[in-house]
Amino acid sequence: MVRKQRQQEEEEGMRLGKYEVGRTLGEGKFGKVKFARDVESGQGFAVKIIEKSRIVDPRITEQQVKREIKTLKLLKHPNVVRLHEVLASKAKIYMVLEYVTGGELFDKIATNGKLSEADGRKVFQQLIDGVSYCHSKGAYHRDLKLENILVDSNGNIKVSDFGLSALPQHYRDDGLLHTTCGSPNYVAPEVLANRGYDGATSDVWSCGVILYVVLTGALPFDDRNLAVLYQRIFKGDCQIPSFLSPGAKNLIKRILDPNPSTRITIEGIKSDGWFCESYCPVNMEDEDDSYISDESFSENEVPSEGDRSPRSPTLINAFQLIGMSSCLDLSGFFEKEDVSERKIRFTSNHSAKDLLDKMEVTATNMGFRVHKKNGKLKVMEEHKARRSPSSLSVSAELLEIGPSLYLVEIKKTCGDSTVYRQLCKRLLNELGMPQNQELVSAQM
Repeated sequence: MVRKQRQQEEEEGMRLGKYEVGRTLGEGKFGKVKFARDVESGQGFAVKIIEKSRIVDPRITEQQVKREIKTLKLLKHPNVVRLHEVLASKAKIYMVLEYVTGGELFDKIATNGKLSEADGRKVFQQLIDGVSYCHSKGAYHRDLKLENILVDSNGNIKVSDFGLSALPQHYRDDGLLHTTCGSPNYVAPEVLANRGYDGATSDVWSCGVILYVVLTGALPFDDRNLAVLYQRIFKGDCQIPSFLSPGAKNLIKRILDPNPSTRITIEGIKSDGWFCESYCPVNMEDEDDSYISDESFSENEVPSEGDRSPRSPTLINAFQLIGMSSCLDLSGFFEKEDVSERKIRFTSNHSAKDLLDKMEVTATNMGFRVHKKNGKLKVMEEHKARRSPSSLSVSAELLEIGPSLYLVEIKKTCGDSTVYRQLCKRLLNELGMPQNQELVSAQM
């Protein structure tokens, strides 16, 4: 007990790169969630500290950690908890997440009871916006419930905990998911049937259960006996209170349809009269796709960058360069594709300005949009129409190893690998670099 308290006191004074770690916000099966503050900006974050030794425990599947990180890397929406950064040491993985101050929606309902229809509709509209966005990115949550919906200080909701999420590669040849997962009271009947299911359709069912609880303060399907509970879910056997408006009743019935083929879709929900009342959909054109680093860092303190010019490239220390070597690289933790499909690194004696200018000119000549800031380039395909989820997005960053020596790192954050390879080949050619230089190893 004394040892645990001493460890907690040490952790609370710990510096993790630019973050100062503070109090414990919660604990889970993989580790703790702690409050952390960016010492430069003062902004608060929630840091999920995952013990690697607990990931390899045969009782705990590492897939949950892999999926959560990989899924959150894809998602940037005001109603989805945002992953800002992933850091790591030999013993731990640190997920730097958006800090949501209002706690779980479950606690709000449990403490204050059901919401009014107007307030409940607002929560449901935000939930559908967030879930719809996830589906557009190919991510299916599969464990939507009140405990995984957080509320911020303004009363807006954030979908969290993507440990059971599924991506397109998790679908089998029949185009369906087959892993039975989720929480008993929220799980869709087709998931329980164990014959394969569609992730989008099953998420809609769970959203319907959440809507029911938010508007009534009770679960639509509940029984201590799981067999009885599942039987009720299969039948869609729930009583809808008479105090709800006809519009709310109708939408709940259409969502909690036990037949997935006739169940209302998200598109149908968005066109429903009750749902559309006072609905202000999120304008995703205002959302910027910022780059998320998933490299492995040492537990040693990362030096502050506050005394350097805003236009200068990031200064990299030996601990970070070692972290880029294969023994500590987290890249395999996220994707199984060849490194050249996703990331290239090379060193150069060109000046930082020359490197950035050459890369900007090359990408622009190829028809890409380029944003340049703080020693980083963001390259995106130019689309006149609304942004496509499959559009190529590439981040390029200069890391200063020493005087007149830079490590150039180019990463595909999303999009077509073929177009990405063409871009990289052209960039390497313009910079006079060998075409087979894919990854720099750190030999210290």
